Amino acid sequence: MLYYLSQLALDSLDLPKWLELLLRLLRYITVRAAGAAVTALAVSWWLGPRVICWLKQLKFGQEYQDKAELGGISTRMISKKGTPTMGGILIILALNITTLIWAQLNALVLLALLSVVVLFGLGFYDDYAKITKQNGGGAKSQVKLWVQGLLAVFIGGYLWMVPSTSKLITEVMVPFYKEPVLVGVGAVGLIITVLTIVGSSNAVNLTDGLDGLAIGCTVIVSFVFLVLTYLAGNARAAAYLLIPYVPGAGELTVFCAAIIGAGLGFLWFNCHPAQMFMGDTGSLALGGALGIVAVLIHQPFVLVIAGGIFVIEAGSVMIQTGWFRYTRRRFGTGRRVFLMAPLHHHFEKKGWYESQVVIRFYILCVLFAVLALSTLKIR
Repeated sequence: MLYYLSQLALDSLDLPKWLELLLRLLRYITVRAAGAAVTALAVSWWLGPRVICWLKQLKFGQEYQDKAELGGISTRMISKKGTPTMGGILIILALNITTLIWAQLNALVLLALLSVVVLFGLGFYDDYAKITKQNGGGAKSQVKLWVQGLLAVFIGGYLWMVPSTSKLITEVMVPFYKEPVLVGVGAVGLIITVLTIVGSSNAVNLTDGLDGLAIGCTVIVSFVFLVLTYLAGNARAAAYLLIPYVPGAGELTVFCAAIIGAGLGFLWFNCHPAQMFMGDTGSLALGGALGIVAVLIHQPFVLVIAGGIFVIEAGSVMIQTGWFRYTRRRFGTGRRVFLMAPLHHHFEKKGWYESQVVIRFYILCVLFAVLALSTLKIR
């Protein structure tokens, strides 16, 4: 919105020189990205206490024990029972408002916002079902997978059908390679798109189990994609680095900056001991946002590296579940690989304090982020 208003003012009004120079700055993506991050942070700080109070008034709190408490984790000194959930409302509000204010809207930005809104609605429904049932059950997993899958198919199909974006689906890029490893494979590209969006959405959701863990890691991964989106949208930089150039992708830099600002603002209230949880309302939407951004800049496999913590967390659940079912069929009694899954609860069971797990996972996430950024030059 500010971009369009500034251009209208420059074209139709006789402005003082200082104001004209100031408005011309809004043509630069870097300026608008910085503005988006600061605005999202300010909006989160301002709305945070009000959202917490509102959620408490509506009694949208976690009145059932979470899985970690039911698992008997001894290091958990403060029960999370009664803490307001659905805090993802704060993140998504700040993200959407800020993006609409600072971004120059195009098809890529609108697709990213669409994915956030749809997955926000799905997460809200899931959280509401948990609260009303008060048993932690929530929406059926099949329902969530169907909605996520249909959204991903729609996005992939749209990108495939539009000539300017069809290569995002028909060509497959992998890290550390200059050229596509597969060309003219629309069906394969569509499957990768679906797996990226659905997998990322659920992986972030599984990581959301400790105060500040999921949102902190999301902010770190978003910084990686802030860099990648800016480079992908700059023809000269993309040609120099031999990465796919995607016209319009630069505006996703503003979107990523808004995620960072909104995420940091939410972390202010979500750090240990948390004043509110994001719930599926936030985690499904943020995970989906990372997935769609990775697809839109033709770097879905880089997300696997940058989001290594999310991959490990999701992998620990799949390994635990698969091994338990296999040993139950084979030996009559289910056996476990980890003390508890997802992996962050395994380390709590081993005696790590919650804050230790979170900070150490942050450190690993930073290392994965550095490795992901190294793909820009190691090719």
